[in-house]
Amino acid sequence: MQRKIEEELKKWKAQERRLPLIIRGARQVGKSYTIEKFGKECFDTLVTVDFEFEPQFCHCFESFDPKKIVNRLELQTGQAIIPGKTLLFLDEIQQCPRAIMALRYFKEKMPELHVIAAGSLLEFILNDEEFSFPVGRVQFLYLGPLSFSEFLRNMGDHLLDDFLNGVEIKEGIPIEVHQKLLEKLRLYWVMGGMPAAAQTYLETQSLTQCRQKQLSLLQTYQSDFGKYATKTEHTHLQMLFEKAPGLVATHFKYVNVSPEVKSREIKKALEQLCNAGLVHQIYATNGNGLPLHAEMKENRFKILFLDIGLLNTAHKVDINELWEHDIVQVHSGKLAEQFVGQELLASGDFYETPQLFFWKKEKKGSSAEVDFLFTHRSTVLPIEVKAGKTGRLLSMQTFMKEKKAPLGVKISMAPLSFDQNVLSLPLYMVHQIGRLCSTL
Repeated sequence: MQRKIEEELKKWKAQERRLPLIIRGARQVGKSYTIEKFGKECFDTLVTVDFEFEPQFCHCFESFDPKKIVNRLELQTGQAIIPGKTLLFLDEIQQCPRAIMALRYFKEKMPELHVIAAGSLLEFILNDEEFSFPVGRVQFLYLGPLSFSEFLRNMGDHLLDDFLNGVEIKEGIPIEVHQKLLEKLRLYWVMGGMPAAAQTYLETQSLTQCRQKQLSLLQTYQSDFGKYATKTEHTHLQMLFEKAPGLVATHFKYVNVSPEVKSREIKKALEQLCNAGLVHQIYATNGNGLPLHAEMKENRFKILFLDIGLLNTAHKVDINELWEHDIVQVHSGKLAEQFVGQELLASGDFYETPQLFFWKKEKKGSSAEVDFLFTHRSTVLPIEVKAGKTGRLLSMQTFMKEKKAPLGVKISMAPLSFDQNVLSLPLYMVHQIGRLCSTL
């Protein structure tokens, strides 16, 4: 799988004042594969240390002196580690907290050595108040599932992706290209962005085998629960994980998970699923300006699942339904919101913590809600996801009037256009929002 993050890794390699790098993201999104591919292509040698597979490597970090660490790693692996020529990859680093702490000393005492770390359950260590993290001496990159653009390129549809990267609003999209992109979008919604599922489809051309791989991935996530939850918490995690696909893109209420379980128990389970990267929260905010999280309402939020393909499999959505119906309306429009949210997360800066927000106004006798808020050139813009080609935009217009937003974005199956300060994009162009807004 080719990933856009590879270009960021190459830029990082070339930096003179580079920091050790930690790649964050859920299990099975392709962190290890991407790093090892980068190491093999861009360095003379790659030395991989997997703390989960070989926990004895933790003994190499009894000292924080990089020279001693490197010497012990060389003896253990039988490979020379040469600064400037070797990529040292510390995988599943959450299994060895001392290795995380040692990263600061690589920055201070051996900055010429390229060091990258990754971990599937890393967030549980990083969010632990008792853990002393080397702030300012480590850089983060975030990796999620394959975006729609990455999906196109890995499926061999480079020309379609290139077309989307260059199309202008005034040109529009030819009907035959629109139909082709819609066909690819339906396939992406079934297959999703998990690299293992994509690879299975590439090798077999079978959506049935692809779905079997997705089921296997879901089972892998559930088998991880025991690594970060007590026996009681495990029950709540399992319950929420099974209910989450049906709660996507709706206002989250703990009682909808289980009226019998206390809210604080469900809240703890939700925090754990978020730390594992399996669920993302979309918080309500007033949207008055930047940063959006400054006016975030922590008790008012919606959720997204990690991946649209996994969501469809977990929710047992019939594959034929995605081919025979208006995909924007499948699952009451929730899949469309899941896709848009997932694309917005994927199109963010690799160096920034992925965050999503929405806007809701509640007053007696009137209410308004905008599905997503998007930041463009220090301006907050509203995004609405609409079923079909039509649909009123009263909430968007309310937001634009109250917040003096210069334009809004409508995502639907309507043609690409710009009218009355509203940019209309077909679903498959979500990742082009930033580029097209820059032309207006």
